[in-house]
Amino acid sequence: MLLQTIPGVGNILALTIMLEVGDINRFANVGNYASYCRCVKSQRLSDGKKKGENNKKNGNKYLAWAYVEAAHFAKRYIPKAQRFYQQKLAKANGAVATKALANKLARASYFIIRDQVPFDEDMLFK
Repeated sequence: MLLQTIPGVGNILALTIMLEVGDINRFANVGNYASYCRCVKSQRLSDGKKKGENNKKNGNKYLAWAYVEAAHFAKRYIPKAQRFYQQKLAKANGAVATKALANKLARASYFIIRDQVPFDEDMLFK
């Protein structure tokens, strides 16, 4: 299973992701997939001002959990992920930094599933 090439994604997380995603072609692009995984904010902006929040509970909570778990592992054991996490942590709190790393992993897994290619750390953290 190619998802297991992502550091931090073992048997359980890979199976959870595969079973919860189903057919990857139902997502028009990577942004739609990241939104379904609850890895992006759900707020509406107008002229740079917050005007409200969309439905925060849309998406799949199990995928959100799986990517946060993978992000916790990645920030401990992947040097480039640690650097990315530390940069985000300097600007925001730990939860936001972890969610940003989870978003990166979700986007990477979209291309891994769609294109059937192994994980490439250099492509993820350019």
